[in-house]
Amino acid sequence: MIRPLPYVGAIKPYVPGKPVRELERDLGIQGSIKLASNENPLGASPLALEALKEVERHELGRYPDGSGYYLKNALSERLSQGGVRISPEELILGNGSNELLDIAARTFLGQGDEAVMAAPSFAVYSMAVMAVGATSVVVPLRDYRHDLRAMADAVTSRTRMVFIANPNNPTGTINSGEEFSQFMERLPDGVLVVVDEAYLEYVTDPDYPDSLRYLAVGKDILVLRTFSKAYGLAGLRVGYGMAKREILAEMNKIRNPFNTGTLAQWAAMHALNDSDHLDRTREVNEEGKAFLYEELTALGLGYVPTEANFIYMPLDREAGPLYEALLRKGVIVRPMGPREIRVTIGLPDENRRFVEALKEVSGL
Repeated sequence: MIRPLPYVGAIKPYVPGKPVRELERDLGIQGSIKLASNENPLGASPLALEALKEVERHELGRYPDGSGYYLKNALSERLSQGGVRISPEELILGNGSNELLDIAARTFLGQGDEAVMAAPSFAVYSMAVMAVGATSVVVPLRDYRHDLRAMADAVTSRTRMVFIANPNNPTGTINSGEEFSQFMERLPDGVLVVVDEAYLEYVTDPDYPDSLRYLAVGKDILVLRTFSKAYGLAGLRVGYGMAKREILAEMNKIRNPFNTGTLAQWAAMHALNDSDHLDRTREVNEEGKAFLYEELTALGLGYVPTEANFIYMPLDREAGPLYEALLRKGVIVRPMGPREIRVTIGLPDENRRFVEALKEVSGL
């Protein structure tokens, strides 16, 4: 049998959860709620859903707009407010921001190169690095946040890339503008900083850094965002990145033609204009966050304060049995380690159901 390259064989693939219907069939239950994947509990933007009805049949028989002309221009207009100008040429679209992580790694990393990242953080970073034969240099979180000083210390002459999730997944924490500024000042030339802002729209902390200003002054930075989370378009897979034209020119050599579909581009363009849906999404998230904080505190359970749409819970017990017990109650969360789980903030009824199930399975 043909064998993969050694560094490919060593990759542990990302393991998605089973479809809810299959889980229910396996366990003999009904009416499960999924609080495992950080999806928007309100679903897709109503404006996006209406827009999809306008896509005519003949358009689906043709290849999508490979340049993403209309979506890029809509993003450029939206992003170019408040003094920073982002041109369409400084934008790249991806089949979710995940694809852009992969493209960046394939463009700028190779065997013998290093990429610095935090742990725990988004698993796809290390997978993308390993897939090109490069080495992941992992720096542990400090107080559940990226230790940017230690990450800067970890940069060597072999470092080509640094990954920063802000807010971080799975902890929901952020690094401040001052911390990020000090990090960028220490970074040598020739290192690409990939800032993953998938949960940007949920952030309320005024100390959150403005990453786009570093692009405006010519830094080697790639800022990634997505329509999968707050905009509720996870099923259509559309994300975008912002960087200097020179960086994107190289990435576009690797990017597959027509990598974002017609429906995805069209829905994203209209979701971008649905301020009511975005406001409601934030409101539901803040209300759910406050409710869960109060309930978890009353139960004596620990959690990490979040700037995202999920809560990271360090446990005083093994995560596996707790996850399985909640599953049998029809509540699907995400085990994140031996003694940690992550729960998505859902609708009010879903949050209450999670708390009640947690009480039952924990004996609280």
